Amino acid sequence: MDNDTTSNVFQIVPFFTKAEDKLDIFVFLLTIYFTGLLINIIIITVIYNDDHLHTPMYLFLCNLSIVDICFTTVTVPKLLHMLLTDNNTISFTQCFTQFCFYFLFGTTEDILLFIMAYDRYVAICKPLHYHQILGRKNCLMLIVGTWISACINSLLITKAASAMSFCRSKIIHQLFCDIKALIKTSCAGTEMFFMLIYFEFLLLVFVPFLCIVTSYVKIIAIILNINSRDGRRKVFSTCSSHLIVMLLYYANAASVVLIPQSQYSELLEQICTVLYTAVTPMLNPMIYTIRNKEVMRALMRLVKGK
Repeated sequence: MDNDTTSNVFQIVPFFTKAEDKLDIFVFLLTIYFTGLLINIIIITVIYNDDHLHTPMYLFLCNLSIVDICFTTVTVPKLLHMLLTDNNTISFTQCFTQFCFYFLFGTTEDILLFIMAYDRYVAICKPLHYHQILGRKNCLMLIVGTWISACINSLLITKAASAMSFCRSKIIHQLFCDIKALIKTSCAGTEMFFMLIYFEFLLLVFVPFLCIVTSYVKIIAIILNINSRDGRRKVFSTCSSHLIVMLLYYANAASVVLIPQSQYSELLEQICTVLYTAVTPMLNPMIYTIRNKEVMRALMRLVKGK
């Protein structure tokens, strides 16, 4: 079926096919979405209002919370709308707009996690040069560069994806317009798309991940050389939250991509997608808040001040 032979819409077919399950899934997703939204807004407010938290680490954390809010908002509200209305159609324009912003915020999160790992590496391995390496000007340049790089990458990928021909089917077995689902429906024009995807994976996923692993290898080596047990625990606590967030993010992302083909692969892929796009962005600020005494003290100061 060619693009011009039928109406320019995709049909999204998610796992919630039984009508009796839709209300439970709607309540579950709505709860996760608003919980994540509320906690991330609290994190941003606390960091913005407390001068003690105006440091590079919390600047990056604030940006991570903004990205998490946007990341879930790109996919979850449309999913909730489908649950309420039983209207699973999405126009080409809506689909590729969603695809563009999904890639934008996903790429931004990839780069931010790398920058946050580098921040912990400098703080632990080169503490005397921390304020020189990660001064205010350098941090702002890193943040601006991250968003510009993510925008350029997202626009290029979206342009290549929209140039493909979708003649096999216009049914998307996923929760939103995702890369694997779109590839399955395409039959031509994929050469440029795959070339960009491989380049994007190498430059913006594999290289940052490799740098993060290298940073933590060096951090762990420093920690193991500390003689004091309390000293090791104190140093490790400064990077443990980021390490947990990073492991959650990459584990969920890898599970979405690497699920082998089987009878239940589509169902498993969609469940992992919910974890990746909705649950993980909700857990990120909770992990940073619960495990960070400075954030908790700042939150108490904000509450008492009010």
